[in-house]
Amino acid sequence: IGSVVGGVIVFLWQGLSWMALGVHDRGIKYHPAQKEIMKVLSNSTTEEALYMMPSAPTKREQMDMRTEMKGKPWATLIYQKSYDAEMMRPMIRGFLVDVFLVLTFIYILTRGATPTPTRVFSASVALGLSYFLWSPYMGHVWFQLPWSMITGDLIDSVVAWALCGIWLAWWLNRKNAKAMA
Repeated sequence: IGSVVGGVIVFLWQGLSWMALGVHDRGIKYHPAQKEIMKVLSNSTTEEALYMMPSAPTKREQMDMRTEMKGKPWATLIYQKSYDAEMMRPMIRGFLVDVFLVLTFIYILTRGATPTPTRVFSASVALGLSYFLWSPYMGHVWFQLPWSMITGDLIDSVVAWALCGIWLAWWLNRKNAKAMA
């Protein structure tokens, strides 16, 4: 029950942050030439992939390009052949991942003994920060993703896991609280 409720908390925060609170609004931008860009991409791109531009077909050529690219504009692009607006499958998968993460977190926390509420909360926030640092922030480090693009991920990581930590701090210690009463 603890992992399912924790998964619901994390999942609900993610939904609110993306759909209602606008936490990620600054991370995705509109481009006024998008129709022209999409036409060129659709006519010349056959493979769904992450593209870095400019680039070269071989590692050797890419390394040679690095010096000539210094100080010049560049872009990364994720290309998909077809947009799918169906949300049920991604929502189910996202929820199941959240439940799995909370279940794994509970397993790690409870090895040995029931952790104190303070330890549960602080470990939960630390876990959220770890998720942020491992993926979105590493994108900033290695691919210079703009802060505007990853700020929402930082907020999500801290808030979702802090809320989950509050729940788990109570849930994992509920028997101790009853015994003290």
